[in-house]
Amino acid sequence: MRELDALKRRYESHVPGLLGVRRRYAVLCPFVEVEGEAHILFEVRAKGLRQEGEVCFPGGHMEAGETALECALRETEEELGIPRSQVTVFGQSDFQAGQDGFILHPLLGEVSAEGFAAIEPSQAEVAEVFTVPVRFFQQTDPEVYIYELAPKLPPDFPYEAVGIRRDYPWRGGRVTVPVWYYENHVIWGLTARVIKDIMQK
Repeated sequence: MRELDALKRRYESHVPGLLGVRRRYAVLCPFVEVEGEAHILFEVRAKGLRQEGEVCFPGGHMEAGETALECALRETEEELGIPRSQVTVFGQSDFQAGQDGFILHPLLGEVSAEGFAAIEPSQAEVAEVFTVPVRFFQQTDPEVYIYELAPKLPPDFPYEAVGIRRDYPWRGGRVTVPVWYYENHVIWGLTARVIKDIMQK
């Protein structure tokens, strides 16, 4: 049974993951000290980039063979000029899975005073950096919006062949979109969901 032998070889060292994932990303949620108080450091995406002008964390696409930790530290160094030696990663928040086949791995790290002072944003990727006190997120609830994910099947779906009616109750979904306003910045979407998750633990 050569077919079974091939499957055995394939699965003897297989590590289960989430079915359908095509892309993996990692970000660093950087904590810094500002005047004796814990802050979170954010970027604003540079002009010309996809989602330009949005507030985000340093991070990006995980390269082949790269761990989430390696990716987050590499991207932080590339985007902000903070040496990885100046970041102490102390945990991971829950990862997020997107409906279009991606996983986002958020890592939490403390940036040293030296690392914070060394910030030199990449002009090609970062338009601005700013910080927000942690207590702001602890004391301020975000506005939360919800949108529905509704299944839409093609007209030629073979209902009769698979034995279901045309009014079959397909499952939809819901996505929450938190939004925080801080001074002249709006923090929303995936970035806000990471913060919301961290703050509600």
